[in-house]
Amino acid sequence: MNETPDRLRLLFSDLHGIERGKYLLGDWLERHGANFCIGTFPLTFDKEILPIPGLQFDIGLPDMEAHLDHDTLRTCWEPGTRVGLGDIRFRGAPLALDSREILRRAVEPWLGKGLVPQLAFEFEFFLLEPDGDGGWRPITLPSHRVYGTGQAVDPLGIVDEIVAAAVRCGFPVEGWGSEFDTSSYEVNIRYRDALQAADDAFLFRVLVHEIVARRGYLATFMGRPFNERGGSGLHANISFRSQRDGSNAMADPSAPDGLSRLAHHCVAGMLEHHLGLAALCAPTVNAYKRLQPDMLNGYWANWGYDDRTVGVRVAPDRGASTRLENRVPDGAVNPYLASAALLHACRMGVEAEMEPPAPQRPGAEPSTDVHIPATLQEALVELDKDTALREALGEDVVTAFTMLKEAEWKRYTEAVPDPSTIEVTDWEVGYYLPFY
Repeated sequence: MNETPDRLRLLFSDLHGIERGKYLLGDWLERHGANFCIGTFPLTFDKEILPIPGLQFDIGLPDMEAHLDHDTLRTCWEPGTRVGLGDIRFRGAPLALDSREILRRAVEPWLGKGLVPQLAFEFEFFLLEPDGDGGWRPITLPSHRVYGTGQAVDPLGIVDEIVAAAVRCGFPVEGWGSEFDTSSYEVNIRYRDALQAADDAFLFRVLVHEIVARRGYLATFMGRPFNERGGSGLHANISFRSQRDGSNAMADPSAPDGLSRLAHHCVAGMLEHHLGLAALCAPTVNAYKRLQPDMLNGYWANWGYDDRTVGVRVAPDRGASTRLENRVPDGAVNPYLASAALLHACRMGVEAEMEPPAPQRPGAEPSTDVHIPATLQEALVELDKDTALREALGEDVVTAFTMLKEAEWKRYTEAVPDPSTIEVTDWEVGYYLPFY
């Protein structure tokens, strides 16, 4: 990498969680950033500009500004380049639909309580190779095994190259290995304060896609790209750092389970809003093909201690490592929106002093009949019903997000004879694979 990079890759997230941006050359460090058309936000994947109020032809498709946040500058995985994230402003004020702004608004109430939200993400993805017929298939790995390392699971060194590039670019990677399904991998990124963790998640997906593409392969973070395999999650680990003494506010050594009342209230808040959270944590048609019972995901609105069958898992670590793991999201989320929604749900649990139900008993039948909606369409209905979550996120955000996702659902129903099928369809692969 050059010591004085020639260019800046300035990026921001749209509501889908897809990167948008420009390369800036010359005196880019002295400039505020760059201008973009506000019509970026109402765009579907197939480039239809939806009639979302205040974002399209009704105001003349004007410019908005992406102001470089200098704290986000890091070495890019492209030679001679630095990458940085922009905060979106429109007519002098932060744009309410800017993903980073949405997360900032979710963090602020916690800071007022003397707590700093922290997040850590566990990325799962599949590695694909050309199938010889214009499509993609999982790479062939006869020696694949779960928890594999080395040549047995990465004979081409592609995942090792991904992780090495991520470390060079400042991502706090803790480790990686192969997952259960052949050609599936997991990379764990260390916890950070919420906005920085979401920045890492947003950029890491871009890095993975591009490192893999250089080698002629493809990586996908889709929730469930193949019928014959399980899915890929993006487990969100949540904790809170005390501003007073830096301790983990989720921990209470004097409690029988080592969890503070704060932790219990947060569990209760996430379970209370399990249905409303679904669309934001599982924002694609495909996500609901993964979120099925008996697939080790966040299907049920229950919780438990070190139990991978529940919606909210309490990892076995205590003390400084105490955390709550929400198992609903997959890698196709907008990490800022999902994080904001989860933090709001936790906060509402704390402020209402909600108490969670009894923890799920391992091996027993599910302790609840509440579960993730069957489809993206049903999830959007549940989001509409969750007035507290809507108000917390902002009606303008929820309106725009809902219109974008309703357009996806419409395309799906027009292309698929039975939209209720739990089988992965060719439409999903064709529509989402180029982006996720």
